Amino acid sequence: MSDDKVSKGGFNHDRIETSNGLMILLILLVVAIGGLVEIVPLFFQKSTTEPVTGLQPYTALQLMGRDVYLREGCYNCHSQMIRPLRAEVLRYGHYSVAGEFVYDHPFQWGSKRTGPDLHRVGGKYSDEWHRIHLNNPRDVVPESNMPSYSWLSQSEVDPSVVAPRMKALRTVGVPYTDEQIAQGADEVKGKTDQDALIAYLQCLGRALK
Repeated sequence: MSDDKVSKGGFNHDRIETSNGLMILLILLVVAIGGLVEIVPLFFQKSTTEPVTGLQPYTALQLMGRDVYLREGCYNCHSQMIRPLRAEVLRYGHYSVAGEFVYDHPFQWGSKRTGPDLHRVGGKYSDEWHRIHLNNPRDVVPESNMPSYSWLSQSEVDPSVVAPRMKALRTVGVPYTDEQIAQGADEVKGKTDQDALIAYLQCLGRALK
């Protein structure tokens, strides 16, 4: 077939490569199809949509602690995703699986490693250790470059925001009961942001060992 006959066809390399609009459209189409092929199956896999055995929704105090964790930007230095690499598993424990995070909105997976991974930190240290660490990290980890968060022990959790947060999470699938939502404010009353953050840290990664 001659070049003249090829050029008369609908799509050919010359036409695609000389038309910015057509090139962009075809790139977006390919990316969209690839994304759908990668993402859509995840919505139907039990390993990504169902909680692991023993996983419970955050208590009211833990949920408020998670808010403190996000507010203070702890995720900027600490991942909660232990990758299935021998070095990480030996250091931190069992690698992270999606079923451990079905109640997290949004989940805290990431790759930042300025500080140690926190996914399995729950129960690793005492509450008192965490208090000292938050007030002055170098008292327990001399080489730490983490800033002090001493003011967390002075600010109290606002009980009025608990029920709305729990109700919002229930709309996206977190199985909070009416009783849990009603008792949430009383659970956090008089608690500091530090108390809440420690409660959150102490529950991380304990459903799967």
